[in-house]
Amino acid sequence: MIEKLNPPQRQAVTLEPSHALVLAGAGSGKTRVLTTRIAWLIQSGYTSPLGILAVTFTNKAAREMMGRIGAIMPIDTRAMWVGTFHGLCNRLLRAHFRDAGLPQSFQILDSADQLAAIKRLLKANGVDDEKYPPRDVQRFINGSKEEGLRPGDVEAHDSFRRRMVEIYALYEAQCQREGVVDFAELLLRAYELLSRNEPIRTHYQRRFRHILVDEFQDTNVLQYRWLRLLAGGGAAIFAVGDDDQSIYAFRGANVGNMADFEREYAQGKVIRLEQNYRSFGHILDAANALISHNDGRLGKNLWTEQDAGEQIRVIEQPTDQAEAQWIVEEIRALVNEGRERHEIAVLYRSNAQSRVIEHALFSSGIAYKVYGGLRFFERQEIKHALAYLRLMANINDDTSWMRVVNFPPRGIGARTLEQLGDQARTYDTSLAGAVARVPGKGGSNLAQFFRMIERLADETRAMPLPFLVEHVIDQAGLIAHYQLDREGADRIENLNELVNAAAAFAAEADMLGLPSGEVVARQVGDPADAQTMIEVSEGMTPLTAFLSHASLEAGDNQAQAGEDAIQLMTIHAAKGLEFDAVFMTGMEEGLFPHENSMLEQTGLEEERRLMYVAITRARERLYLTLAQSRMLHGQTRYCMRSRFLGEVPDEHLKWITPRQGIPRVLPTETRWNASGSDAFARPATGRFAPAAPRSSSSGVMVGSQQYRVGQGVRHPRFGDGTIIGLAGTGLDAQAQIQFRDVGQKTLALGVAKLEVIAG
Repeated sequence: MIEKLNPPQRQAVTLEPSHALVLAGAGSGKTRVLTTRIAWLIQSGYTSPLGILAVTFTNKAAREMMGRIGAIMPIDTRAMWVGTFHGLCNRLLRAHFRDAGLPQSFQILDSADQLAAIKRLLKANGVDDEKYPPRDVQRFINGSKEEGLRPGDVEAHDSFRRRMVEIYALYEAQCQREGVVDFAELLLRAYELLSRNEPIRTHYQRRFRHILVDEFQDTNVLQYRWLRLLAGGGAAIFAVGDDDQSIYAFRGANVGNMADFEREYAQGKVIRLEQNYRSFGHILDAANALISHNDGRLGKNLWTEQDAGEQIRVIEQPTDQAEAQWIVEEIRALVNEGRERHEIAVLYRSNAQSRVIEHALFSSGIAYKVYGGLRFFERQEIKHALAYLRLMANINDDTSWMRVVNFPPRGIGARTLEQLGDQARTYDTSLAGAVARVPGKGGSNLAQFFRMIERLADETRAMPLPFLVEHVIDQAGLIAHYQLDREGADRIENLNELVNAAAAFAAEADMLGLPSGEVVARQVGDPADAQTMIEVSEGMTPLTAFLSHASLEAGDNQAQAGEDAIQLMTIHAAKGLEFDAVFMTGMEEGLFPHENSMLEQTGLEEERRLMYVAITRARERLYLTLAQSRMLHGQTRYCMRSRFLGEVPDEHLKWITPRQGIPRVLPTETRWNASGSDAFARPATGRFAPAAPRSSSSGVMVGSQQYRVGQGVRHPRFGDGTIIGLAGTGLDAQAQIQFRDVGQKTLALGVAKLEVIAG
């Protein structure tokens, strides 16, 4: 089982049961280590499959882990708890729904459904959605939950924040009334269940003696607290992660958890997996050099037994269109050399960059696949079908009710729904519970819809899951509705695929350890110990299980490759993937690193980790491309080389295009103000000192003001300075200015508040 492992991998796998931190670099075989560790613990007699809790960050990773464990040793993996944080918390809450204060058939709101519920709440309570935008409310609620804070725990220092807390409280009451939970609530409710219920907590602490966590760098504050709580009975935490690949701070990930874990638990038991089995030497050395500029790293250095391979190609083009066309021509050459399309990826920092690349590929007749659009379970027709299914499982789910009560249209207008909402609030009930109180034709139509949901639930009670889904899609009128739509063929095809998804789910349920639909009381632990006599069965129907699966899949953001087409995606979507050839586009200041990251040092370091992830996606060949000008948000933007190019040693780079034109690198310390418009920078200290911008003796006109090199100017923040270079024209013009007190800055003349003070 361990003979094919390298020495550090073997050391990690065979470590005596204790807390340990495994720093697993990109391509270093961490999945093999995790799965082999689980098998070794079981085979060595340290635990049974029942004593394992393994946490991953994607459903794909959980499936892969269970498949590998089953291949290593002949055990029933269904008894093991392996899954994502959300999936495991869902399983825990299903087993103890009464103790958690939830209905047995509670439904899960994905991000889009949660936003719809918040919009409905704001409207019902007369909240100004311009002052309190629904997405801001959603971020506030989720952020509070991820920190473990209920409305009563959130500090409110001003009237705006107090109102946000009030909305949070109203949202909680609405979800509780409707019997629904969002993703953040799954984890918080599970944490509260364990922290407040000693018998349940003690049971799971005694059961799970070995807790293994993948992608530990992506855990947030509450997830770490949840793990600490489960380990409170003496369980050993085996944490695997890479602080250099922590790129999800915007989702609440706290890279500091790794250092905290090393200090509080591992206490010196840190194993570094540094041998890379993916990339050639130039690629790895470039990644190592780049990431070394970050402070506070736990530290590791990737290496490979392969040779150095080819240098990283750097291509600078005059425009983004020329950049895209060059990429297309190089892709064509790679394909002609025999490389498969799905082994070629084009990565970008921002989704806005994809349009010009897509256009170039389309115009050249090259097949491509874009990741980052609507995923299957997020498509309109799928969400409609799932809403009908959710109502059959829980008629009090108001979000699902509002989605389909009049879709397809059945004569239920806005006035009728307003009356229904008023009655529901008056009698503190769900929308379904208030149907009988709505008078007239509208009330009659509502009652007819209610009876249809009841009828569908009765008709399908004994149906196998795929037949149930197919029947509901047909009887709800979705197929007939889309048949009347000129563009409905694709939507009907997607609805048919939902039936296939239900069939696949039913077939895979046993392998994944998902509920079979039967209520089974399973006892774990010593029967003589009353604290282990806790029912951990899940009384879920196949439909409820499938709906939970659909919600969790919709929240799984990991992209997957496989089709024979060029792969286009953001770097965030590319994490966990690898390709023979990778094009990293838009290597320009303000784009990568992104201008929003430059407000603080931690943001810039996360951008550098993101670049590290991008580099380490490449196995054999890596391209870094940039443009001297780029069309973004309807305006031409004159660009400077990304500082990241200056952080990679020359010996690893091969410049394909000559170094000429506008400034190569914006100075090392760059910041943007809150509006993202007034760019400025400290003097450069790196190898690549910026060249002077293109300029002319006549200068440039911006509005009625002419600017020229040598001119004295005054800025309200930076004081007096002298223009030393100009680039661009009109509102797109930029000036490089040497300020007396703060050094060189690069300013956009269309927005900078400059006063001319000398000729």
